[in-house]
Amino acid sequence: MDADRLREIAVALVGIPSPTGDERPLAEYLAEQLRAAGADGRLQPLDDRQANAHGRLPGEGTGSDLLLYAPIDTMVTDTPELGADAAAHMRPEPVVDGDVVVGLGAGNPKGHAACVLHAVEAIAAAGVSLRGDLLAGFGAGGMPTNTLAGPREHTGHGVGAGFLLERGVFPDRAIIAKPGTGVTYEEVGLAWFEVTVPGTHTYVGSRHLLPYRNPLVAAGAVAARIEAWCERWAQRHADGQVAPQGLVAAVAGGWWRSPAFSPAGVRLRVDLRLSPRTTPATARREFTAAVAAIGAELGLDLQVEMVLAIPGARTRPDDPVVTATVRAWSAEHARAHEWPTRLSGGTDANILRGRGVPTARVGMPKVSGITDFARGMNSVSIEAMVRLTRVLVRAAVELCTREEAR
Repeated sequence: MDADRLREIAVALVGIPSPTGDERPLAEYLAEQLRAAGADGRLQPLDDRQANAHGRLPGEGTGSDLLLYAPIDTMVTDTPELGADAAAHMRPEPVVDGDVVVGLGAGNPKGHAACVLHAVEAIAAAGVSLRGDLLAGFGAGGMPTNTLAGPREHTGHGVGAGFLLERGVFPDRAIIAKPGTGVTYEEVGLAWFEVTVPGTHTYVGSRHLLPYRNPLVAAGAVAARIEAWCERWAQRHADGQVAPQGLVAAVAGGWWRSPAFSPAGVRLRVDLRLSPRTTPATARREFTAAVAAIGAELGLDLQVEMVLAIPGARTRPDDPVVTATVRAWSAEHARAHEWPTRLSGGTDANILRGRGVPTARVGMPKVSGITDFARGMNSVSIEAMVRLTRVLVRAAVELCTREEAR
């Protein structure tokens, strides 16, 4: 592996803004790099602003096809969303600091996408004789977010991964590169809920004269109780490799331009993570019952609506894509592999698995010494990138050169 090349790719990827729904410029760059590597790189537009990139190293046709995959979008794109004093690691302006590349998305997802690209470059340059095809995929819309701007609703939540498979880039197995300290074969899904807290629309000058119930105050009490319930949810559903969490993360209500008036209702939005053994329908029933109990306690007629659902998914741990990735990880790290547990982050692996593609996930840990979430997302170690690329190459060569039973 070429550390200088990995640094070059990471810097290039960070320097091309790719907020969810606007990934096309970055996809164009990746398609060009795949073509340069001899992998028939192609752009796959979803619309005029979002696009995937994919490529293929053809095999002899006597083995299984493997997809190396990484998403390419970030939650934000530049300082306007972050404020004028946004830290350097939150901007799409790459900085190399010794072994570390810093900038928006440097660790997740762009450093991982760089490893996928370089793995394909290395295998192509080595002239490995493959039985099955090696595919590379870089997907739009991998972040758990709805559209950032404009009328488009079909962005985020794995839209690029699903489109890739639907349009014929469909492998026998897949390896997704996303952050982590080992190999995972299952992960959480998610359900989003909107909880409406009722109140009384009134005017501050009439508070002492008319009926008064401020839904913003009530929403605080509701949110605190939902948060406590989410802790119990995680304890009940922790098993296998997952410990699905929940979070009250957004509130909408009232008029920012005029705090003289209280709204008739406030909406809370909740992200509830799901074990592969819990369906979204089951989660909806359990969450709705919990909110009804909270409403009865507080004397509120709370309304619940599930507004997003992505099931968790699982690949058998003895599937060849998992066992090969574990062997590659152990060989590179020179120690026995230990299964990661208590995970609650979802990725496009759920989309791939849900469409019938056995998938393993492997990635890099955060840069040593970083405990802050944002800095961890936006920093990547070149040494760690070299190691992950080696893991991807080892696993890809094993899987694409094995003879499949017919």
